[in-house]
Amino acid sequence: MKFIRVAECYSKLEEISGRLEMIDILKRLFLEANPDEAEKIAYLTLGKIAPDYEGLELGLGEKLALRAISIASGISEQTISKEYKRIGDIGKLAEWAVGKRPSLFGKEELTLDRVFSSLLKIARATGSDSQDIKIRTFAGLLSDSEPIEARYIARIVMGRLRLGVQDMTLLDALAEAYLGSRERRSLLEEKYNIYPDIGRIARAVAEKKEKGLEEIDVTLGVPIRPMLAQRVKSAEEVIERIPKMYAEHKYDGERMQIHIWKDGRVKLFSRRLEDITAPYPDVRDALKTFVGRDMILDSETVAVNPDTGEILPFQELMHRRRKYGVEEAMEQYPAVTYVFDILYLDGKSLINLPLRERRKILESIVPKEGNIREVVYREIDSNLQELEAFFEEAVEKGMEGLVIKDPNSRYQAGTRGWNWIKLKRSYISKMIEPVDLVAVGAFMGRGKRAGTYGALLMAVYDPKEDKYKTVCKMGSGFTDEDLGRLPEIFKPYVTEVKDPSVESKIEADVWFQPKIVLEVIGDEITLSPVHTCGFNSIRKGSGLAIRFPRFTGRWRDDKGPEDATTEDEIIQMYKSQLKEIKEEKIKEEAA
Repeated sequence: MKFIRVAECYSKLEEISGRLEMIDILKRLFLEANPDEAEKIAYLTLGKIAPDYEGLELGLGEKLALRAISIASGISEQTISKEYKRIGDIGKLAEWAVGKRPSLFGKEELTLDRVFSSLLKIARATGSDSQDIKIRTFAGLLSDSEPIEARYIARIVMGRLRLGVQDMTLLDALAEAYLGSRERRSLLEEKYNIYPDIGRIARAVAEKKEKGLEEIDVTLGVPIRPMLAQRVKSAEEVIERIPKMYAEHKYDGERMQIHIWKDGRVKLFSRRLEDITAPYPDVRDALKTFVGRDMILDSETVAVNPDTGEILPFQELMHRRRKYGVEEAMEQYPAVTYVFDILYLDGKSLINLPLRERRKILESIVPKEGNIREVVYREIDSNLQELEAFFEEAVEKGMEGLVIKDPNSRYQAGTRGWNWIKLKRSYISKMIEPVDLVAVGAFMGRGKRAGTYGALLMAVYDPKEDKYKTVCKMGSGFTDEDLGRLPEIFKPYVTEVKDPSVESKIEADVWFQPKIVLEVIGDEITLSPVHTCGFNSIRKGSGLAIRFPRFTGRWRDDKGPEDATTEDEIIQMYKSQLKEIKEEKIKEEAA
């Protein structure tokens, strides 16, 4: 396939925001591709060259990219830098520069295969001459590209493709192209949840349709998208939904999926499916006691006070994520890992077994003490007093609360269902609990905040529509240091126009690609005529907004934008809040 066909498709995607139109454009592109090309298109459309868990990044800095554009176009670096300041978009700069190239320049027609293999070469270049390899390879692509091709090659290389296409939109397009209907996306999504490699999924379904999907299963070394829990406001609601339960301590730590090979190799993956083995050498070494069996475990790792054994807040554990000083951080913030599920054992997937059977297997493998230990849990049968007592006990020990699980439930990878329920201390009152929101835009500051952002436009995620919907403008809770750094933090994600996946009635001064998640607390949830979260769900013409939102200081680097608080969760929180207010009024009137 010629790469210009892909570039023309991307140009069309840039011009529209309607999801159905996007799906149709991508479907047509996939139908023209062979299985190998379908795999590459799937990666590139998301601005990637490999699944996230491989950690393969292009790693080309802005200065190197500008030098490559200069080499490819024959325009001086000084002029290129000047034009970049004027244009502000690396893709449009490359398009302009290539368009200025003398027509006498000879060039070869670019293919999708060549572009993809060149991008892989850039990403894999290491050693003392790696910068030179990256520049020459990038410049070589631009030298043979048409202007429109240069626009998208440059954006991909710099991680700034920003087509507004999310994972689920791509799965919809694959379902339409190879399974005949978007209604069959669930087949793809189920496999994507246990094998989150969009290229592998695309190749399988392009090659063998539905039969190709049958070959994909839980695989050691490939992280499974984690099962998530719904939230409730009271212990009474827990018992209504799951009368006979496993109630587990909920730890304020880092969700960690553990992959162990029988030869002693260990890999640790974060909630976002990133390889985080390096910052946790003590956890890795402790897990080597399981040598002799292949397995995948689901767990939560917490930092503890080495003197008292007290569990420390999540922020303390995040000191372990730094690139340098790991040994010092390990001594200062030792870790304990609580294992609560087993998903794979000795070549066999266990995710379809009921939890009670998985728990029996887990108990035969994981000890109750030590740095790797089984989660603290209790079986409770419709006993409200016992549940509340266990909850209070967990809170007293420094836990966030409890996770309630249905003993008969299978492991539903990548889904947030009612088989797992969170009961947290903060849920017991009006909006004291924090939520995780995605920054989609910003407003320039005034006065003391002049020169930086005065507030961020925050959004929830709607998985049904694959959209981000606004729920508040947040300007409180930031330190002076935070405020000064905001433009730099968000610089890689700034877009010229609103991202197509964002639904907003508010016009921000600056728009972002939805990537960064922040933890936010507010006073209450109210009806709003200007925010799109839950629009028309409670009252026609109104959405929902968080009143007096404040940043808690917690950057949720462990969460991707799709892991943020959902629109449905905010709607349910609002309804629970209304119920609580009505009950309080009845009590007041009775008094």
